[in-house]
Amino acid sequence: MASSWSPLVFSVKRCDPEFVRPTNPTPRELKQLSDIDDQEGLRFQVPVIMFYPNNPLMKGKDPVKVIREALGKALVYYYPFAGRLIEGDNRKLMVDCTGEGVLFIEADADTTLENLGDAIQPMCPCFEELLYDVPGSGGILGSPLILIQVTRLRCGGFIFALRLNHTMSDAPGLVQFLDAISEMAQGLSVPSLLPIWQRELLNARNPSRITRIHHEYEEVTNTKGTLMTMDENNLVHRSFFFGPKEIRALRNRLPASLGACSTFEVLIAYVWRCRTIAFAVDPDEVVRISCFINMRGKRGFDLPPGYYGNAFACPASITKAGILCKNPLEYAIRLLKKAKAEMSQEYMKSVADLMVIKGRPSFTQPGNYLVSDITRVGFGEVDFGWGKPVYGGGARALSIFSFCMRFTNSKGEEGNVIPICLPPPVMERFEQELKRMTEEAEPVRLITSKL
Repeated sequence: MASSWSPLVFSVKRCDPEFVRPTNPTPRELKQLSDIDDQEGLRFQVPVIMFYPNNPLMKGKDPVKVIREALGKALVYYYPFAGRLIEGDNRKLMVDCTGEGVLFIEADADTTLENLGDAIQPMCPCFEELLYDVPGSGGILGSPLILIQVTRLRCGGFIFALRLNHTMSDAPGLVQFLDAISEMAQGLSVPSLLPIWQRELLNARNPSRITRIHHEYEEVTNTKGTLMTMDENNLVHRSFFFGPKEIRALRNRLPASLGACSTFEVLIAYVWRCRTIAFAVDPDEVVRISCFINMRGKRGFDLPPGYYGNAFACPASITKAGILCKNPLEYAIRLLKKAKAEMSQEYMKSVADLMVIKGRPSFTQPGNYLVSDITRVGFGEVDFGWGKPVYGGGARALSIFSFCMRFTNSKGEEGNVIPICLPPPVMERFEQELKRMTEEAEPVRLITSKL
């Protein structure tokens, strides 16, 4: 059964934004991003949010002061984050390491973590109050690369919100930086894992050559007009919670011949199928699912520990909408597995070469659904001294992008949450399809957020 909460109302008092700079002098130099970093599809700002409860052992310590001071110390090692991006020939992005600093906002909210309840999951209401969009700060070139707001709560807890220029780092790279801040906050003078730049490791070859099929970057022109282009200003935002009962109900639909499936594969395939049905796409239209796959720690990849740039590819599987919608869930899972299986060192090199050859294109938009599993990235482990957050991860989805995060709801149930945004009529049909597929068991629970 679906449930929703009433819109939250609370006020936030913010201090004027300030720049936090490295506490010690840092090199003034130009540092090129990799050909994976500077693709068009990553030229946007990605928001992250973490909610920390009160810790009596930290009584008398101010999280704003602790984090601000630790940030300055961490930037000595991660000084490119204190610089600004510029663009060179062939749209090549570089960091001008100016040491200007990252934007930092101190704030207080007249609410408690308990009052927020399940609203702390992605699509959190009043998010704009918890991470103020400083006018003029959101550009890709010449703007601060990171914006941070630390908001104290009446209960003694606090909220840490951050916005990152995605060309600089992926989720694991960002967590590495946050871990460095947390270590500085707890007394270390040097990060336990030193940062490695070496972006040239993921540059295109010379001569460049595309050796793999990349459905995720295809130009889609000959469609039947049913692949809706979404207006970012007219989308409904929802987060869907999948607990043990919901996951078990979906797994019960799968044949033993399918073999082992991760929870991520089951949930994302389910959401993709329901989403495609909700769009009422022409049966002969080609739809695709693109899965972000990180290369760190995988066999055959030689990135050094400490590398904090973007280190993923996004292989896609394609099918006709009618085939996807008429087939059972296992068909969608097999396609998702097929996309993930494309990942290899050669695939990464081919992506980098494609960026140089084709002018750094964006991901395919019509009929594409991009998904990421960030359940094990480590946002939920970042400890500034107050303990682990009750939620740490992505703050919201985008029109064609969703992610899967672990979440424990206010009832103490552990599960996964997937945020989605869709046009209003499509969202209505999407929710109906979710209910239809789970009507024999526990229906998926949603939380509404009017953003």
